[in-house]
Amino acid sequence: MEVGIIGLPRSGKTTLFNAITKGKASVDVYSDKANVGVAKVPDERLIRLAKIYNPRRLVNAEIAYTDVPPPPEGFGRTRGIGGEYLNLLQAVDALLIVVRCFNNPAVAHVDETIDYLRDAGNMLMELIISDMEIIERRITRIQVENKGATLQERQNLKNEENLLMTIKKNLDMGIGLRDQGLSDDEIKRLGGFGLLSMKPVIVVSNIGEDQLDMVEQLNQNLWETINSQNMATLALCAQLEMDLAQMDANDEIDFRRSFGIKESSLERMVKTSYGVVGLIAFFTVGEDEVRAWEIKSNTKAQKAAGKIHSDLERGFIRAEVIAYDDLVANGNLVEAKKKGLVRQEGKQYVVQDGDIMHVLFNV
Repeated sequence: MEVGIIGLPRSGKTTLFNAITKGKASVDVYSDKANVGVAKVPDERLIRLAKIYNPRRLVNAEIAYTDVPPPPEGFGRTRGIGGEYLNLLQAVDALLIVVRCFNNPAVAHVDETIDYLRDAGNMLMELIISDMEIIERRITRIQVENKGATLQERQNLKNEENLLMTIKKNLDMGIGLRDQGLSDDEIKRLGGFGLLSMKPVIVVSNIGEDQLDMVEQLNQNLWETINSQNMATLALCAQLEMDLAQMDANDEIDFRRSFGIKESSLERMVKTSYGVVGLIAFFTVGEDEVRAWEIKSNTKAQKAAGKIHSDLERGFIRAEVIAYDDLVANGNLVEAKKKGLVRQEGKQYVVQDGDIMHVLFNV
């Protein structure tokens, strides 16, 4: 999965990027270059499986984060998002919007006052405006293409235009695509447009250390203000999380306890990202490697096999499947098989979170 991080200047988005990826990107100097980092997805189930198989390699699933630089004039000015910035955001699976909640007189806010609810609304509107521009260009193109089209082509273009006009009307009212009640077929038809307000979104309010005891209330206020389909909200202190991420693991645990923070920003972000995008994990195991694979929920076995290797999807015969809890409870696969807990599943089987799969194939 790939996540694009955006936010107003001095919102702390690069600080959050460093906290999640354990990166060392500069937070003091404006850069027009994107920061790219990869975070391994923490999963205690992998550790348990490793104790059973003692593999040579343990491979976590990964999330790639791209810290997208704001244009020189900044995001959030109701200009929409275009050019190279738009290209970067169109390529990701989800968007992470950072809004400033902390108060630091030494770091001026671009709009002078601190209002994270206002900033969140402005950033979400940027996505809508960018989509409006894309839709308007396509409607204009349809009108040109219609002139030399056949009767059937004209009908297809008319159907597309009707859909786009309805979408545009809703966008004009500030309704993003994720809240327009589009059918699966309509979503599929729009798949090539790279529309931003259709993407899953996580809005993170970046708080100060003096606001740690207000996390739940601040997050609740944010959610009530901007709640939407395929959207989630989080409140965390990016500066503190970045400092903790750079510590020795044992020291980090001690400091987290002293602040009353149970989970790292990465752990919270992974859970939130998986939830908003609709991802689950399945596992492959053996003495050579124990590995986690991320897939969309409701993915069928043959398609999931392709995540491992295209040959497995192409030549899929069946999959031997056991639930993680069943394997761990029995200590090993041999004992689990004796109890009939290993199932033979076909192409149409819908993979469940925590499934352990061995794919049989022939190419």
